[in-house]
Formats: sequence, C-alpha cells, structure tokens
Amino acid sequence: MTVSTVKTGRSAATPARTEGVSTLPVWPARLCATLRVVVGTVLIVVPVFLFSTLITFLLGATSGLNPAAGIAGDSATPETIARINAEFGLDKPIWQQYLDWMGSMLTGDLGVSWFSKIPVSELIGQRLAVSASIAGLALVIGLVFGIGLGLLAAVYRGSIFDRAVTAYTSVVSTLPPFVISIGLILVFSVWLGWLPSAGYVPLEEDPGRWLMLIIMPAVALSMDVIADIARQLRTGLVAELEQDYVVGAVVRGISPRRILFVHALRNGAGPALAILGMKIPTLIGGAVVMETMFSMPGFGRLAADSALRGDVPIVQGALVVAIVFVLVCNLVVNVVLGTLQPAAKRRE
Repeated sequence: MTVSTVKTGRSAATPARTEGVSTLPVWPARLCATLRVVVGTVLIVVPVFLFSTLITFLLGATSGLNPAAGIAGDSATPETIARINAEFGLDKPIWQQYLDWMGSMLTGDLGVSWFSKIPVSELIGQRLAVSASIAGLALVIGLVFGIGLGLLAAVYRGSIFDRAVTAYTSVVSTLPPFVISIGLILVFSVWLGWLPSAGYVPLEEDPGRWLMLIIMPAVALSMDVIADIARQLRTGLVAELEQDYVVGAVVRGISPRRILFVHALRNGAGPALAILGMKIPTLIGGAVVMETMFSMPGFGRLAADSALRGDVPIVQGALVVAIVFVLVCNLVVNVVLGTLQPAAKRRE
C-alpha cells in the first residue's frame, strides 16, 4: 500500500461511513460516558463510606475507653462517672450512639474532645493545613517530575536517559520515605545548613519560611510517587507509540508533538492515573511519618497523640476525614479514567 492510498480525512461531498462506528456527536457521547462513570463510582463509594464509618465507630465504641477515668481521676464516684457518660451520650444503647454519631457527622459535627472539650472539627481544621501542605506539595512534585521523566523516557526509549530513569525508579521504589528524609536532613540541614530540620510556620504568616520547612518532607514523600508515575507512564506511552494509529498519523503528516500529547498521552496515561489513585492514601499515611520526623503539629500527630491519650472522638474524626479524602480522590481519578477510556476503545 502506498501513501496515496491512505485516507487522510472526510470529503465534504461524500462523507465517510464506517460500519459499526457511532455517528453521535463526540461531546454528548463523552458526557454520557462520564456520567455513567460518576454514577457507577458513587454507587461503590457510598457503601464503602458507610461500611468504613461503621467500622470506625465500632473501634471506638468497643475499645473500652471511657472519658470518666481521665476527667474525674481515680477518686471518681459512681455518680460522677454516670454524669460524665451522660454528658457525652455514652449511657445510650450502642445502636443509638451510632445513629446520633452518624447524624452529627453528616452535618459536619464530629463531636467534642473528651479532655479539652474543643470541637473535633475545629482541632482537625487547625492541624489539617500542615498535612495538606506536605501531601499537596509532594503530589505536585510527584506529578511534575513523574510526568516529565515518563514522557522523556518514552520519547527517547532505548537511550542512556531511558535506562537512567529505569534505574532511578527501581532504586527509589525500594527506599522508605523516612530513609530519604534522614539523608535530606544530613545533607541540607546538618552539612550545608540551608534548610531547617524541624518546625512549621503557616503560609499566611511567612511564605518563604513555610516553603523552607515543608520542602524536605514533601520531597522525601514524593520520591516514590515520581518513580511509580514515571515507570507507568513510560510503559503506557511506549505501548501506544507502537500502535497502528500512530503510524497512520505520521503518514498523514501530523506533527510528532501533536501525536504525543493529543493522541498517545491520552490513551497511554491510564496506568499512571490508576497508580496515582493508589498513591494518594500513601501520601496521607506518609505525611504522618513526616510530621513526626520533622516535629510538625499536623493532622497525623493529632490523631496519634489522641490515640495514645485515649481521646476517641478525635481519633474517630481523623479517620472519617481520611476516609472522605481518599474516597473523593479516587472518585476524581475514576472520572478522569472514564473520560480517557472511550478514546482508547475507539481502536477496538
């Protein structure tokens, strides 16, 4: 077959007809596909949310912990214990406690701390900014460098750069974030003295100091994200760049940049997006470790300190916030994957 026999487009006078291909407009079809993905994901997310919150409540209810011992002390009388239990609603049947807790949680009320009497949502809101700063910056770094390395490794596949990226992803995937953190502290805090190794300053108070304090934990947390996204994106793009439709696009004279970013990247980004959805819970858990290592008063340390103190409402509230965050992020990833999937299926 010569190049002249390859169809380069539709003729205005004789529109092309392809058997089995839908003639519906593109955007309504994509909208319907996206809505189907959203509805299907929500039907999964809602039961998972209800089951997860039920387990969260039962963990606290069956733990045997009671605020009376911590508030009243060893000299507490039965009357004092009964009064404290009634104050926190612990004198009700467990099923009624669960219904009251769920009803309050759905309105944004996560209860009050057993010991400080401060609303849990207020305590979490004060600490969440720290964890969000670390995990958010780590996610941005992971996406920027992961996508960049994956794209370049796919474009220059087989080169020294490609092999270097493969070696980097293999090594970094075996290193826990706390090991990387220790190395960063030794180099940039102890030896060079460029960055502080502990503490936290709010962004609105001092943006420069804020960035200096969170950059090392964010970088340490992002290394694994960079490695996995780069590896998955490189694999997906290499497979797409060898497909027949890419050869046809080259024959039609479409620019390599357009082929890469408009066609191949759209169809080959699925594995990288899927792995990103699984990495989001890892970022949340890793932020807890980073807060401990860098002495930051974050969301994770609040939950850990409350668990050691036996402050059940704060632990339950922290778990609920983490569950909601993970489910929302996975919902977004599934919707994005659903918008990419029709483009990949057009070749089938």
